[in-house]
Amino acid sequence: MTLTPIAANQALNDDPRRYEHLSTIRLEDPEAVARAAKSRRRHPGLKAGRQNFIVAADHPARGALAVGSDPVAMADRRQLLDRLQIALANPAVDGVLASPDIMDDLLLLGALDGKLVFGSMNRGGLSGLVNELDDRFTGHTAAALEALRADGGKMLTRICLGDPDTVATLEATAKAIDSLAERKLIAMVEPFLSVRENGKVRNDLSTNAVIKSIAIAEGLGSTSAYTWMKLPVVADMERVMAATTMPTVLLGGDPDGSQDEIFATWQSALALPGVQGLTVGRTLLYPADGDVAGAVASAASLLHHTTEIPEN
Repeated sequence: MTLTPIAANQALNDDPRRYEHLSTIRLEDPEAVARAAKSRRRHPGLKAGRQNFIVAADHPARGALAVGSDPVAMADRRQLLDRLQIALANPAVDGVLASPDIMDDLLLLGALDGKLVFGSMNRGGLSGLVNELDDRFTGHTAAALEALRADGGKMLTRICLGDPDTVATLEATAKAIDSLAERKLIAMVEPFLSVRENGKVRNDLSTNAVIKSIAIAEGLGSTSAYTWMKLPVVADMERVMAATTMPTVLLGGDPDGSQDEIFATWQSALALPGVQGLTVGRTLLYPADGDVAGAVASAASLLHHTTEIPEN
């Protein structure tokens, strides 16, 4: 997929110094991040019957900069911040999932007022790393998220039955779930059954593999009271969603089809019980036509917002 640059009529501006003030603040007043987090207006709260829309921007911290055929699409931080601010400006976008560096930038920009905030906790399993499945927790901690007045943390949980590092990842994930639950913060767990092929890690997106990953992931930690699932949209999502009672958000992944095809699969999955919304990044931040605002608006139109929940 060839990407078109961000539409000229959407760009905040093309001044190469437009984010220079962030560097100045970080140099002279690093405590400004904590002050911005403390003064930020919180999201009004999660409600059954109202699906949530969260934009994901934690890919660069794992060295995953590619979108489609462009291996460094997400490398330009100014462009990424432009795209994130365009997405977050849509009132239908409830919040963001980000690594600490991006989260801090957005806090300093005042872009997270009234938004849900999820931190990315484990980014140690770098894309292409020889021991990629040793996915250590190198990002947000539960304590840091509590201090930021965040809503929760997300953890990538890749389960490779042929790799001994998997057990360490499972143990670290369980401890993170407990640490978040102690603070009444959401643990957004993103499980996959993964395999190594020709030296590369590949996630098995077959229906049965996704169901098995759910069964393992939802049993991690000493409580599941605050646990959510973050799942890919695969074939036979009815069976997938039958595997859990936990609130579930759908992920987008690296887009490999047309936008219309991708949105059609999301629309079907969003109609299923238990699906709480979307947590999507590259598909919307880097659409092929460059129209970030349009892609975000189209995705938002798929969400279900009802005022009443049917009785059992």
